[in-house]
Amino acid sequence: MRVQRAVTPRPRRARATLTSTAAFVVLAALIPATASASDTRKADVELPYVCALPSGKAPVTVRISAEFPQRTRAGEAFTPTGVTTTVELPAEAVADLARRDASEVRAGTALAVTVAQDSATATATWRGSSGPVALPASGPLTLTTTGDVPSVTGRSDGDLTFTAGGLAIGLSPGPEDDAGGGAETGSPAVECALAEDAPDKGLLATVPAVADAPGTSGSPSAPAPGGTSPAPGGTSSAPAGDSRDRQGERSPEAPENSPGTAARDVPPCRYDEENPPTPLSLNAYVTGYANVRKQKAASYLPPSCVLIDGGEFQVPVDEPLDPEHLVMVLETYGELSYHGRRETPPYASTFLSFDFTPVKATMVLKQTGPMRIDARMKMRFSDLFMTTETYVRVPLVAQVTALEVNGTPLDVGSGCRTETSLTSADPDPAKHPGDHVVLYGKAEQVLGEDVTGYTILTGGPLSGEVTIPAFTGCGTGGEDLDRLLTASVSGPGNYIKQVQGQTCTPLVPVFETPETRGQCTQDLQPYQIPVAER
Repeated sequence: MRVQRAVTPRPRRARATLTSTAAFVVLAALIPATASASDTRKADVELPYVCALPSGKAPVTVRISAEFPQRTRAGEAFTPTGVTTTVELPAEAVADLARRDASEVRAGTALAVTVAQDSATATATWRGSSGPVALPASGPLTLTTTGDVPSVTGRSDGDLTFTAGGLAIGLSPGPEDDAGGGAETGSPAVECALAEDAPDKGLLATVPAVADAPGTSGSPSAPAPGGTSPAPGGTSSAPAGDSRDRQGERSPEAPENSPGTAARDVPPCRYDEENPPTPLSLNAYVTGYANVRKQKAASYLPPSCVLIDGGEFQVPVDEPLDPEHLVMVLETYGELSYHGRRETPPYASTFLSFDFTPVKATMVLKQTGPMRIDARMKMRFSDLFMTTETYVRVPLVAQVTALEVNGTPLDVGSGCRTETSLTSADPDPAKHPGDHVVLYGKAEQVLGEDVTGYTILTGGPLSGEVTIPAFTGCGTGGEDLDRLLTASVSGPGNYIKQVQGQTCTPLVPVFETPETRGQCTQDLQPYQIPVAER
Protein backbone atom coordinates (compact mmCIF):
# COMPACT_ATOMS: atom_id res chain seq x y z
CA MET A 1 0.00 0.00 0.00
CA ARG A 2 1.33 3.41 -0.88
CA VAL A 3 0.35 6.79 0.50
CA GLN A 4 -0.64 9.18 -2.30
CA ARG A 5 0.89 12.55 -1.40
CA ALA A 6 -1.88 14.38 -3.27
CA VAL A 7 -4.56 13.09 -0.96
CA THR A 8 -2.84 14.09 2.28
CA PRO A 9 -0.53 16.84 1.01
CA ARG A 10 2.99 17.70 1.98
CA PRO A 11 3.62 21.36 2.91
CA ARG A 12 2.92 23.87 0.15
CA ARG A 13 6.31 23.75 -1.54
CA ALA A 14 6.20 19.95 -1.77
CA ARG A 15 2.54 19.48 -2.78
CA ALA A 16 1.54 17.14 -5.58
CA THR A 17 -1.76 16.90 -7.48
CA LEU A 18 -4.15 13.95 -7.43
CA THR A 19 -4.16 12.54 -10.95
CA SER A 20 -5.75 9.11 -10.80
CA THR A 21 -8.18 6.88 -8.90
CA ALA A 22 -6.85 3.70 -7.26
CA ALA A 23 -8.57 0.30 -7.22
CA PHE A 24 -10.31 -1.06 -4.16
CA VAL A 25 -8.53 -2.30 -1.05
CA VAL A 26 -7.50 -5.96 -0.83
CA LEU A 27 -5.08 -5.59 2.06
CA ALA A 28 -6.36 -4.86 5.58
CA ALA A 29 -3.19 -4.43 7.60
CA LEU A 30 -3.04 -6.26 10.90
CA ILE A 31 -6.75 -6.96 11.34
CA PRO A 32 -7.16 -9.73 13.93
CA ALA A 33 -7.20 -12.96 11.95
CA THR A 34 -10.49 -14.87 11.75
CA ALA A 35 -9.73 -17.57 9.19
CA SER A 36 -9.50 -21.13 10.43
CA ALA A 37 -6.01 -22.58 10.73
CA SER A 38 -7.22 -26.16 10.45
CA ASP A 39 -7.41 -26.09 6.66
CA THR A 40 -4.06 -24.68 5.56
CA ARG A 41 -1.36 -25.44 3.06
CA LYS A 42 2.30 -24.54 3.03
CA ALA A 43 3.99 -22.55 0.28
CA ASP A 44 7.73 -23.01 -0.08
CA VAL A 45 9.20 -21.08 -3.00
CA GLU A 46 12.83 -20.59 -4.01
CA LEU A 47 13.43 -17.42 -6.03
CA PRO A 48 16.45 -15.83 -7.73
CA TYR A 49 17.29 -12.22 -6.79
CA VAL A 50 19.96 -9.75 -7.82
CA CYS A 51 21.40 -7.79 -4.88
CA ALA A 52 23.49 -4.61 -4.85
CA LEU A 53 26.34 -5.73 -2.55
CA PRO A 54 29.30 -3.49 -1.60
CA SER A 55 31.41 -5.54 -4.04
CA GLY A 56 28.87 -5.10 -6.84
CA LYS A 57 25.68 -6.76 -8.08
CA ALA A 58 25.49 -10.48 -7.42
CA PRO A 59 22.86 -13.23 -7.74
CA VAL A 60 21.30 -14.33 -4.44
CA THR A 61 18.97 -17.22 -3.74
CA VAL A 62 15.96 -16.46 -1.51
CA ARG A 63 13.59 -19.09 -0.12
CA ILE A 64 10.20 -17.87 1.18
CA SER A 65 7.87 -20.16 3.08
CA ALA A 66 4.50 -19.52 4.73
CA GLU A 67 1.21 -21.24 5.50
CA PHE A 68 -1.96 -20.01 3.78
CA PRO A 69 -5.59 -21.11 4.14
CA GLN A 70 -6.93 -23.43 1.45
CA ARG A 71 -9.69 -20.87 0.88
CA THR A 72 -11.22 -17.79 2.53
CA ARG A 73 -14.47 -15.82 2.54
CA ALA A 74 -14.76 -12.33 1.09
CA GLY A 75 -14.73 -9.81 3.91
CA GLU A 76 -13.00 -12.22 6.31
CA ALA A 77 -9.44 -11.53 7.45
CA PHE A 78 -6.67 -14.10 7.54
CA THR A 79 -2.95 -13.95 8.28
CA PRO A 80 -0.22 -15.99 6.59
CA THR A 81 1.59 -17.84 9.37
CA GLY A 82 5.00 -19.43 9.85
CA VAL A 83 6.57 -16.89 7.51
CA THR A 84 10.31 -17.35 7.04
CA THR A 85 12.72 -15.75 4.59
CA THR A 86 15.98 -17.58 3.97
CA VAL A 87 18.76 -15.73 2.12
CA GLU A 88 21.96 -17.34 0.91
CA LEU A 89 24.60 -14.61 0.68
CA PRO A 90 27.50 -15.28 -1.68
CA ALA A 91 31.10 -15.63 -0.50
CA GLU A 92 32.01 -12.05 -1.50
CA ALA A 93 29.39 -10.65 0.89
CA VAL A 94 30.79 -12.80 3.70
CA ALA A 95 34.30 -11.59 2.93
CA ASP A 96 33.13 -7.98 3.20
CA LEU A 97 31.71 -8.67 6.66
CA ALA A 98 34.88 -10.51 7.71
CA ARG A 99 36.96 -7.47 6.79
CA ARG A 100 35.01 -5.56 9.46
CA ASP A 101 36.40 -7.95 12.12
CA ALA A 102 32.96 -9.42 12.72
CA SER A 103 32.62 -12.98 13.98
CA GLU A 104 28.83 -13.07 13.72
CA VAL A 105 26.03 -11.18 12.04
CA ARG A 106 22.32 -10.51 12.60
CA ALA A 107 19.88 -9.91 9.78
CA GLY A 108 16.63 -8.04 9.24
CA THR A 109 14.58 -8.40 6.07
CA ALA A 110 11.73 -6.40 4.53
CA LEU A 111 10.01 -8.20 1.65
CA ALA A 112 7.47 -6.38 -0.50
CA VAL A 113 4.55 -8.71 -1.28
CA THR A 114 1.93 -7.72 -3.83
CA VAL A 115 -1.58 -8.91 -3.00
CA ALA A 116 -3.94 -8.88 -5.99
CA GLN A 117 -7.57 -9.75 -6.62
CA ASP A 118 -8.88 -9.27 -10.15
CA SER A 119 -7.52 -5.84 -11.21
CA ALA A 120 -7.01 -4.55 -7.67
CA THR A 121 -3.58 -4.65 -6.02
CA ALA A 122 -1.99 -3.61 -2.74
CA THR A 123 1.47 -4.04 -1.26
CA ALA A 124 2.31 -5.48 2.14
CA THR A 125 5.71 -5.50 3.85
CA TRP A 126 6.73 -8.84 5.37
CA ARG A 127 9.38 -8.09 7.98
CA GLY A 128 11.62 -10.61 9.71
CA SER A 129 14.70 -10.76 11.91
CA SER A 130 17.28 -13.34 12.93
CA GLY A 131 19.42 -14.01 15.93
CA PRO A 132 23.23 -13.84 15.70
CA VAL A 133 24.75 -16.27 13.18
CA ALA A 134 28.46 -17.15 13.13
CA LEU A 135 30.34 -16.15 9.99
CA PRO A 136 31.92 -19.09 8.14
CA ALA A 137 35.65 -19.08 7.46
CA SER A 138 34.86 -19.15 3.73
CA GLY A 139 32.04 -19.73 1.32
CA PRO A 140 28.42 -18.53 1.39
CA LEU A 141 26.32 -17.66 4.43
CA THR A 142 22.68 -18.66 4.97
CA LEU A 143 20.47 -16.37 7.06
CA THR A 144 16.88 -17.17 8.08
CA THR A 145 14.53 -14.48 9.39
CA THR A 146 11.05 -14.82 10.87
CA GLY A 147 8.37 -12.35 11.87
CA ASP A 148 4.67 -11.50 11.95
CA VAL A 149 3.06 -10.18 8.75
CA PRO A 150 -0.07 -8.12 7.97
CA SER A 151 -3.46 -9.78 7.66
CA VAL A 152 -5.38 -9.78 4.39
CA THR A 153 -9.06 -9.37 3.54
CA GLY A 154 -10.53 -10.22 0.15
CA ARG A 155 -13.23 -7.67 -0.65
CA SER A 156 -15.07 -9.86 -3.20
CA ASP A 157 -15.03 -13.41 -4.51
CA GLY A 158 -12.13 -14.46 -6.72
CA ASP A 159 -8.54 -15.56 -6.30
CA LEU A 160 -6.17 -13.65 -4.03
CA THR A 161 -2.58 -13.92 -5.28
CA PHE A 162 0.59 -13.23 -3.28
CA THR A 163 3.68 -12.27 -5.30
CA ALA A 164 7.17 -11.50 -3.98
CA GLY A 165 8.80 -8.23 -4.99
CA GLY A 166 11.72 -6.14 -3.81
CA LEU A 167 13.72 -7.27 -0.78
CA ALA A 168 15.77 -5.14 1.64
CA ILE A 169 18.33 -6.92 3.82
CA GLY A 170 19.84 -5.22 6.85
CA LEU A 171 23.06 -6.71 8.26
CA SER A 172 24.39 -5.90 11.74
CA PRO A 173 27.82 -7.34 12.56
CA GLY A 174 28.49 -8.32 16.15
CA PRO A 175 26.24 -9.17 19.10
CA GLU A 176 23.11 -7.19 19.87
CA ASP A 177 23.52 -4.35 22.38
CA ASP A 178 20.76 -2.74 24.37
CA ALA A 179 21.67 0.81 23.42
CA GLY A 180 21.34 0.66 19.69
CA GLY A 181 20.81 -2.89 18.58
CA GLY A 182 24.03 -2.82 16.59
CA ALA A 183 22.79 0.02 14.43
CA GLU A 184 25.92 2.12 14.85
CA THR A 185 28.19 -0.61 13.51
CA GLY A 186 25.81 -2.06 10.96
CA SER A 187 26.00 -1.96 7.19
CA PRO A 188 23.54 -0.04 5.01
CA ALA A 189 20.54 -2.05 3.88
CA VAL A 190 21.21 -4.23 0.83
CA GLU A 191 18.58 -3.71 -1.87
CA CYS A 192 17.62 -6.76 -3.92
CA ALA A 193 15.38 -7.03 -6.98
CA LEU A 194 13.56 -10.12 -8.20
CA ALA A 195 15.42 -11.63 -11.15
CA GLU A 196 13.70 -11.39 -14.53
CA ASP A 197 13.71 -15.19 -14.93
CA ALA A 198 12.05 -15.84 -11.55
CA PRO A 199 9.53 -18.75 -11.76
CA ASP A 200 5.94 -17.51 -12.20
CA LYS A 201 7.26 -13.95 -11.76
CA GLY A 202 7.63 -14.49 -8.00
CA LEU A 203 4.19 -16.01 -7.29
CA LEU A 204 4.06 -17.35 -3.74
CA ALA A 205 0.48 -18.56 -3.33
CA THR A 206 -3.09 -18.30 -4.61
CA VAL A 207 -5.99 -18.30 -2.13
CA PRO A 208 -9.54 -18.59 -3.53
CA ALA A 209 -12.10 -16.26 -1.91
CA VAL A 210 -15.78 -17.22 -1.95
CA ALA A 211 -18.78 -14.90 -1.87
CA ASP A 212 -18.97 -12.31 0.89
CA ALA A 213 -21.18 -12.99 3.90
CA PRO A 214 -23.79 -10.31 4.76
CA GLY A 215 -22.76 -7.61 7.17
CA THR A 216 -19.00 -8.08 6.93
CA SER A 217 -18.20 -4.55 5.84
CA GLY A 218 -18.61 -1.26 7.60
CA SER A 219 -17.24 2.24 7.88
CA PRO A 220 -16.62 4.57 10.86
CA SER A 221 -19.61 6.45 12.19
CA ALA A 222 -20.01 10.07 11.17
CA PRO A 223 -18.23 12.50 13.53
CA ALA A 224 -19.91 15.25 15.46
CA PRO A 225 -20.62 18.33 13.31
CA GLY A 226 -18.43 21.37 13.38
CA GLY A 227 -15.09 19.99 12.23
CA THR A 228 -13.74 19.32 15.74
CA SER A 229 -12.08 16.13 16.92
CA PRO A 230 -14.59 14.54 19.31
CA ALA A 231 -13.88 11.64 21.56
CA PRO A 232 -15.05 8.61 19.55
CA GLY A 233 -18.38 7.39 20.81
CA GLY A 234 -19.03 10.66 22.65
CA THR A 235 -21.01 13.75 21.85
CA SER A 236 -18.40 16.45 22.26
CA SER A 237 -14.68 17.00 21.99
CA ALA A 238 -14.27 16.87 25.77
CA PRO A 239 -16.42 15.49 28.58
CA ALA A 240 -18.50 17.73 30.82
CA GLY A 241 -16.46 19.15 33.64
CA ASP A 242 -13.28 18.57 31.62
CA SER A 243 -10.29 18.93 33.91
CA ARG A 244 -8.10 20.55 31.27
CA ASP A 245 -9.01 23.94 32.76
CA ARG A 246 -8.00 22.80 36.26
CA GLN A 247 -4.56 21.36 35.60
CA GLY A 248 -2.78 24.25 37.25
CA GLU A 249 0.69 23.68 38.59
CA ARG A 250 0.24 19.91 38.85
CA SER A 251 0.60 19.44 35.08
CA PRO A 252 4.10 19.90 33.64
CA GLU A 253 4.45 22.16 30.65
CA ALA A 254 5.58 20.79 27.30
CA PRO A 255 9.10 21.87 26.32
CA GLU A 256 9.11 24.62 23.74
CA ASN A 257 11.27 22.83 21.19
CA SER A 258 10.92 24.43 17.81
CA PRO A 259 10.98 22.06 14.84
CA GLY A 260 14.45 21.01 13.76
CA THR A 261 16.38 22.81 16.46
CA ALA A 262 19.78 21.49 17.47
CA ALA A 263 18.63 20.75 21.02
CA ARG A 264 16.66 17.60 20.20
CA ASP A 265 15.97 16.27 23.69
CA VAL A 266 13.94 13.38 22.32
CA PRO A 267 14.59 9.64 21.94
CA PRO A 268 15.91 8.37 18.60
CA CYS A 269 13.30 7.72 15.92
CA ARG A 270 14.85 5.87 13.01
CA TYR A 271 14.80 2.60 11.13
CA ASP A 272 17.89 0.42 11.39
CA GLU A 273 19.53 -2.64 9.89
CA GLU A 274 17.24 -5.04 11.71
CA ASN A 275 14.17 -3.02 10.70
CA PRO A 276 15.12 -1.41 7.39
CA PRO A 277 12.80 1.11 5.76
CA THR A 278 10.96 0.47 2.54
CA PRO A 279 9.74 3.06 0.01
CA LEU A 280 6.45 3.04 1.95
CA SER A 281 7.95 3.62 5.43
CA LEU A 282 7.27 6.75 7.50
CA ASN A 283 8.41 7.88 10.95
CA ALA A 284 7.13 10.68 13.18
CA TYR A 285 7.06 11.99 16.74
CA VAL A 286 3.84 12.28 18.77
CA THR A 287 3.28 14.09 22.08
CA GLY A 288 0.38 15.47 24.11
CA TYR A 289 -1.62 15.40 27.34
CA ALA A 290 -3.80 12.74 28.95
CA ASN A 291 -6.30 13.67 31.64
CA VAL A 292 -6.64 11.72 34.87
CA ARG A 293 -10.18 12.74 35.71
CA LYS A 294 -10.13 11.54 39.32
CA GLN A 295 -7.13 13.78 40.01
CA LYS A 296 -8.58 16.81 38.16
CA ALA A 297 -5.25 17.12 36.34
CA ALA A 298 -3.34 15.78 33.35
CA SER A 299 -0.16 13.90 32.49
CA TYR A 300 2.25 15.25 29.92
CA LEU A 301 3.22 12.56 27.42
CA PRO A 302 6.74 13.26 26.08
CA PRO A 303 7.58 12.97 22.38
CA SER A 304 7.39 9.33 21.36
CA CYS A 305 8.51 7.70 18.12
CA VAL A 306 6.00 6.06 15.79
CA LEU A 307 7.12 3.91 12.84
CA ILE A 308 4.47 3.59 10.12
CA ASP A 309 4.27 1.38 7.05
CA GLY A 310 2.72 3.69 4.48
CA GLY A 311 -0.47 2.81 2.66
CA GLU A 312 -2.38 3.49 -0.52
CA PHE A 313 -5.68 5.34 -0.73
CA GLN A 314 -8.21 3.13 -2.52
CA VAL A 315 -11.80 3.47 -3.73
CA PRO A 316 -14.15 1.56 -1.37
CA VAL A 317 -16.17 -1.15 -3.10
CA ASP A 318 -18.64 -1.85 -0.30
CA GLU A 319 -20.60 1.38 -0.78
CA PRO A 320 -22.30 3.10 -3.73
CA LEU A 321 -20.46 5.73 -5.75
CA ASP A 322 -20.96 9.32 -4.60
CA PRO A 323 -21.88 11.46 -7.66
CA GLU A 324 -20.59 14.64 -6.01
CA HIS A 325 -17.37 13.40 -4.36
CA LEU A 326 -14.35 11.24 -4.93
CA VAL A 327 -14.21 8.98 -1.85
CA MET A 328 -11.06 7.04 -0.97
CA VAL A 329 -10.01 5.05 2.09
CA LEU A 330 -6.71 4.03 3.65
CA GLU A 331 -5.88 1.15 5.99
CA THR A 332 -2.35 0.95 7.35
CA TYR A 333 -0.52 0.27 10.61
CA GLY A 334 2.31 1.44 12.83
CA GLU A 335 4.05 0.87 16.13
CA LEU A 336 5.64 2.82 18.95
CA SER A 337 9.42 2.51 19.10
CA TYR A 338 11.62 3.21 22.10
CA HIS A 339 15.05 1.53 21.96
CA GLY A 340 13.53 -1.32 19.97
CA ARG A 341 10.52 -1.79 22.26
CA ARG A 342 6.90 -0.97 21.40
CA GLU A 343 6.37 1.62 24.13
CA THR A 344 6.68 5.29 25.04
CA PRO A 345 9.63 6.73 26.95
CA PRO A 346 9.11 6.75 30.74
CA TYR A 347 7.31 9.86 31.97
CA ALA A 348 6.61 11.24 35.46
CA SER A 349 3.34 12.77 36.63
CA THR A 350 2.62 14.48 39.95
CA PHE A 351 -0.89 14.74 41.39
CA LEU A 352 -2.57 15.71 44.66
CA SER A 353 -4.21 12.40 45.48
CA PHE A 354 -7.51 12.88 47.34
CA ASP A 355 -6.82 16.65 46.99
CA PHE A 356 -4.10 16.80 49.66
CA THR A 357 -1.41 14.08 49.29
CA PRO A 358 1.31 14.65 46.62
CA VAL A 359 1.83 11.51 44.56
CA LYS A 360 4.49 11.15 41.86
CA ALA A 361 4.21 8.22 39.47
CA THR A 362 6.60 7.22 36.69
CA MET A 363 4.79 5.39 33.91
CA VAL A 364 5.22 3.81 30.49
CA LEU A 365 2.53 3.12 27.87
CA LYS A 366 3.14 -0.26 26.25
CA GLN A 367 1.64 -1.26 22.92
CA THR A 368 0.23 -4.79 23.19
CA GLY A 369 -1.19 -5.28 19.70
CA PRO A 370 -1.45 -3.75 16.23
CA MET A 371 -1.80 0.01 15.80
CA ARG A 372 -4.29 0.41 12.98
CA ILE A 373 -4.79 3.69 11.11
CA ASP A 374 -7.97 4.17 9.03
CA ALA A 375 -8.40 7.32 6.96
CA ARG A 376 -11.30 8.40 4.73
CA MET A 377 -10.89 11.21 2.19
CA LYS A 378 -13.69 13.02 0.36
CA MET A 379 -12.90 15.43 -2.48
CA ARG A 380 -15.74 17.53 -3.87
CA PHE A 381 -15.73 17.48 -7.67
CA SER A 382 -17.11 21.02 -8.00
CA ASP A 383 -14.19 22.83 -6.31
CA LEU A 384 -11.76 20.03 -5.26
CA PHE A 385 -12.30 20.85 -1.57
CA MET A 386 -11.07 17.92 0.51
CA THR A 387 -11.83 16.57 3.98
CA THR A 388 -9.99 13.65 5.59
CA GLU A 389 -11.13 11.81 8.71
CA THR A 390 -8.72 9.48 10.49
CA TYR A 391 -9.17 6.95 13.29
CA VAL A 392 -6.14 5.53 15.09
CA ARG A 393 -6.78 2.36 17.09
CA VAL A 394 -4.13 0.90 19.39
CA PRO A 395 -4.17 -1.31 22.54
CA LEU A 396 -2.11 0.38 25.29
CA VAL A 397 -1.36 -0.90 28.78
CA ALA A 398 -0.20 1.62 31.42
CA GLN A 399 2.70 0.32 33.52
CA VAL A 400 3.84 2.08 36.70
CA THR A 401 7.60 1.73 37.21
CA ALA A 402 8.06 4.00 40.26
CA LEU A 403 5.83 5.62 42.87
CA GLU A 404 6.32 8.25 45.60
CA VAL A 405 3.66 9.29 48.13
CA ASN A 406 4.41 12.52 50.00
CA GLY A 407 8.09 12.10 49.07
CA THR A 408 8.31 8.49 50.34
CA PRO A 409 9.16 5.88 47.67
CA LEU A 410 6.87 2.85 47.49
CA ASP A 411 8.18 -0.29 45.78
CA VAL A 412 5.57 -1.17 43.14
CA GLY A 413 7.55 -4.09 41.74
CA SER A 414 8.20 -4.94 38.12
CA GLY A 415 4.68 -5.97 37.09
CA CYS A 416 2.52 -3.03 38.17
CA ARG A 417 0.16 -2.30 35.28
CA THR A 418 -3.45 -1.94 34.22
CA GLU A 419 -5.28 -5.26 33.99
CA THR A 420 -6.17 -4.64 30.33
CA SER A 421 -5.65 -1.97 27.69
CA LEU A 422 -6.99 1.52 28.18
CA THR A 423 -10.36 1.50 26.42
CA SER A 424 -12.35 3.87 24.21
CA ALA A 425 -15.88 3.56 22.85
CA ASP A 426 -15.26 2.49 19.26
CA PRO A 427 -17.59 3.98 16.61
CA ASP A 428 -17.58 0.62 14.80
CA PRO A 429 -17.25 -2.06 17.51
CA ALA A 430 -18.39 -4.95 15.30
CA LYS A 431 -15.51 -4.37 12.91
CA HIS A 432 -12.98 -3.43 15.62
CA PRO A 433 -13.66 -5.56 18.73
CA GLY A 434 -11.51 -5.76 21.84
CA ASP A 435 -10.01 -3.27 24.27
CA HIS A 436 -8.11 -0.43 22.61
CA VAL A 437 -7.68 3.33 22.54
CA VAL A 438 -9.37 5.26 19.71
CA LEU A 439 -8.08 8.67 18.61
CA TYR A 440 -9.79 10.79 15.96
CA GLY A 441 -8.52 13.56 13.70
CA LYS A 442 -10.01 15.59 10.87
CA ALA A 443 -8.39 17.69 8.15
CA GLU A 444 -9.65 20.13 5.55
CA GLN A 445 -7.94 21.58 2.51
CA VAL A 446 -8.94 24.32 0.12
CA LEU A 447 -7.38 23.99 -3.33
CA GLY A 448 -4.07 25.87 -3.38
CA GLU A 449 -3.81 26.15 0.41
CA ASP A 450 -2.05 24.12 3.08
CA VAL A 451 -3.97 21.40 4.88
CA THR A 452 -5.45 22.25 8.30
CA GLY A 453 -6.08 19.61 10.93
CA TYR A 454 -4.70 16.06 10.94
CA THR A 455 -3.49 13.78 8.17
CA ILE A 456 -1.11 10.86 8.51
CA LEU A 457 1.54 12.65 6.42
CA THR A 458 1.37 16.21 7.72
CA GLY A 459 0.47 15.33 11.31
CA GLY A 460 -1.73 17.46 13.53
CA PRO A 461 -4.06 17.00 16.54
CA LEU A 462 -5.79 13.75 17.47
CA SER A 463 -8.17 13.36 20.41
CA GLY A 464 -10.17 10.74 22.24
CA GLU A 465 -11.55 9.63 25.58
CA VAL A 466 -10.49 6.53 27.51
CA THR A 467 -11.44 4.44 30.51
CA ILE A 468 -8.45 3.50 32.70
CA PRO A 469 -8.84 -0.10 33.98
CA ALA A 470 -8.02 -1.33 37.48
CA PHE A 471 -4.37 -1.96 38.35
CA THR A 472 -2.80 -5.32 39.14
CA GLY A 473 0.57 -6.67 40.25
CA CYS A 474 1.49 -3.55 42.25
CA GLY A 475 3.53 -3.92 45.43
CA THR A 476 6.24 -6.19 46.89
CA GLY A 477 6.90 -7.95 50.17
CA GLY A 478 3.24 -8.65 50.77
CA GLU A 479 2.21 -5.00 50.34
CA ASP A 480 -0.73 -4.67 47.95
CA LEU A 481 -0.85 -1.28 46.21
CA ASP A 482 -3.42 -2.30 43.58
CA ARG A 483 -6.36 -0.73 45.42
CA LEU A 484 -4.47 2.53 46.09
CA LEU A 485 -3.72 3.06 42.39
CA THR A 486 -7.12 1.86 41.25
CA ALA A 487 -8.92 4.21 43.63
CA SER A 488 -6.67 7.13 42.65
CA VAL A 489 -6.56 6.72 38.88
CA SER A 490 -8.90 4.13 37.33
CA GLY A 491 -12.22 5.09 35.81
CA PRO A 492 -13.93 6.56 32.70
CA GLY A 493 -13.95 10.01 31.12
CA ASN A 494 -10.22 10.63 30.68
CA TYR A 495 -9.72 13.01 27.75
CA ILE A 496 -6.60 12.66 25.56
CA LYS A 497 -5.18 15.16 23.09
CA GLN A 498 -2.17 14.09 21.02
CA VAL A 499 -0.20 16.02 18.40
CA GLN A 500 1.68 14.15 15.68
CA GLY A 501 4.48 15.88 13.84
CA GLN A 502 5.20 15.94 10.12
CA THR A 503 6.33 12.52 8.95
CA CYS A 504 9.70 11.73 7.41
CA THR A 505 10.00 9.32 4.47
CA PRO A 506 13.50 7.86 5.02
CA LEU A 507 14.03 6.54 1.48
CA VAL A 508 12.72 9.76 -0.11
CA PRO A 509 13.88 12.37 2.44
CA VAL A 510 13.08 16.08 2.25
CA PHE A 511 15.77 18.13 4.02
CA GLU A 512 15.52 21.69 5.31
CA THR A 513 16.65 24.31 2.77
CA PRO A 514 15.89 28.02 2.31
CA GLU A 515 13.20 26.96 -0.17
CA THR A 516 11.92 23.75 1.47
CA ARG A 517 10.45 22.92 4.84
CA GLY A 518 12.40 20.12 6.48
CA GLN A 519 10.77 16.74 6.91
CA CYS A 520 13.86 14.63 7.74
CA THR A 521 17.12 15.26 9.58
CA GLN A 522 20.37 14.28 7.91
CA ASP A 523 20.32 10.95 9.78
CA LEU A 524 16.75 10.29 8.53
CA GLN A 525 14.84 11.02 11.73
CA PRO A 526 11.70 13.21 11.78
CA TYR A 527 12.76 16.84 11.48
CA GLN A 528 9.73 18.21 13.31
CA ILE A 529 9.35 17.73 17.05
CA PRO A 530 5.71 18.57 17.82
CA VAL A 531 4.64 20.60 20.85
CA ALA A 532 1.84 19.32 23.08
CA GLU A 533 -1.43 21.26 23.08
CA ARG A 534 -4.04 21.45 25.83
